[in-house]
Amino acid sequence: MKKTISVSILELAIITQDSNATETFQKTKDIAQLADRLGYKRIWLAEHHNMAHVASTATVVLIGYVASQTENIRVGSGGIMLPNHSPLVVAEQFGTLETLYPNRIDLGLGRAPGTDQPTAEAIRKDFFEQAQRFPQNVSKLQEYFSSENASGKVRAFPAEGLNVPIWILGSSMDSAALAAAYGLPYAFAGHFAPKLMIQAFEFYRENFQPSEYLDKPKTMACVNIIAADTNEEAELLSTSLYQMFLNLIRNDRKGLQPPVSSLDDIMNEAERFHVNQMTAGTFTGNKEQLVTDLRKFIDYARIDELMVTSPIFDHQAKLKSIQITKEVIDALNE
Repeated sequence: MKKTISVSILELAIITQDSNATETFQKTKDIAQLADRLGYKRIWLAEHHNMAHVASTATVVLIGYVASQTENIRVGSGGIMLPNHSPLVVAEQFGTLETLYPNRIDLGLGRAPGTDQPTAEAIRKDFFEQAQRFPQNVSKLQEYFSSENASGKVRAFPAEGLNVPIWILGSSMDSAALAAAYGLPYAFAGHFAPKLMIQAFEFYRENFQPSEYLDKPKTMACVNIIAADTNEEAELLSTSLYQMFLNLIRNDRKGLQPPVSSLDDIMNEAERFHVNQMTAGTFTGNKEQLVTDLRKFIDYARIDELMVTSPIFDHQAKLKSIQITKEVIDALNE
């Protein structure tokens, strides 16, 4: 029996060159509403800090805004960086979201800071200690959501007894091991760290322990997709993505740059090598090209869900890419 693949969006709320956070939030709303109409399953927002071109710093606030502007799509975190936060506060926040938007909220959890070391320490002095306590803090979070915690000395209202699905996010074998041991769904950050993706999925499936939350493994891969009417247009649009990763390597905090006709004059060979490594989980092309490429990838990775991020400079071109991507997934599911 053929597996049906659902598709979701990771929206990083990236500020483009010469734009601002106000415009970016409006664009995020447009993206969420289009995804909702098209039948995307989820839209997740990511926690980043001290990045002038990323507007999703107050992730929980933005999740609430997006949920308020949509009707059916699930809205969640991809992810909340748990070492930055008290498990109690996260439970209270997501319990509130779930109460406001029933059966529509996801809680994806990551172990990384989502920022640089000085900023991580500014957020929480004991960040690195808490990063080591990530498994215990996931357990604590589950405890706060459980009905059994009604007898606890510390309780999370209105989270207690609510079913907010927890996902483990990662880009390494450590995250795969934790998701498998805890019997939780597992999402891999193939959009920027694809090197270990297949190996991590295999380890997760082989070592999965059924839990009260999940009876069998559930995997989601996040990849970059740049879709357009022609392969040539998609290639041109994708140069913004490659410039974004180049600026990341250089620690150059520019907004998302417009497309360029050639990348050869922008980056040297060493930079190109690193950018190509980080962006190996990228699919570019027209509908026909993407149907071919994504069919191979989905079969090879054996994933249950696909999440896409599309760093495209022009807003209308990005909306078009999201529409074409949904058509591609629909074609694969026929």
